[in-house]
Amino acid sequence: MTGEKRENSNFIGYEYRDILAVQGMEALWSDSMASFGWALEGSETSLTQGINTVNLKFKRDHKIRNKAELTRLQRQFEAAVREIESLEKSKATGASAFAFTFGVIGTAFMAGSVFSYIGGLIPLCIVLAVPAFAGWILPYFLYEKLKDKKIRSVTPLIDKQYDLIYETCEKASILLDN
Repeated sequence: MTGEKRENSNFIGYEYRDILAVQGMEALWSDSMASFGWALEGSETSLTQGINTVNLKFKRDHKIRNKAELTRLQRQFEAAVREIESLEKSKATGASAFAFTFGVIGTAFMAGSVFSYIGGLIPLCIVLAVPAFAGWILPYFLYEKLKDKKIRSVTPLIDKQYDLIYETCEKASILLDN
């Protein structure tokens, strides 16, 4: 009698998974994880992991069909999303580093200009002030130009990763329906 009861019970064992997602990517995570059998349980802003992160909580049936293949496809999906996040970060990183360096060099020229003024070397002060002001004004424009250039070079790579995500989710969805 207990065997019959067990077979007729509606018990479902669940697996749980927490994913730390970059803010702005949580919709992609929540929509795509459904293709792998995961259901979004909730989300909360992660205070410990950084300002721009969201903790997404998922669950799925432990006895899901085609689990091994779904897990393999899910890993491909996760790698593609992490690559997109990395590429998005890279858009501004190099440009920022260059602009900061250029600004610091401008500041060094300004320090030389001030010391020249204090030392009574007015002509040298003026000569050093020109690149100093250029070093303070130009970084913004250089940053924008370098960032735009990087965006143009990275956008096709990001698009390829999105295509990979859509293909992977489509394959997983087909497996889930079988």
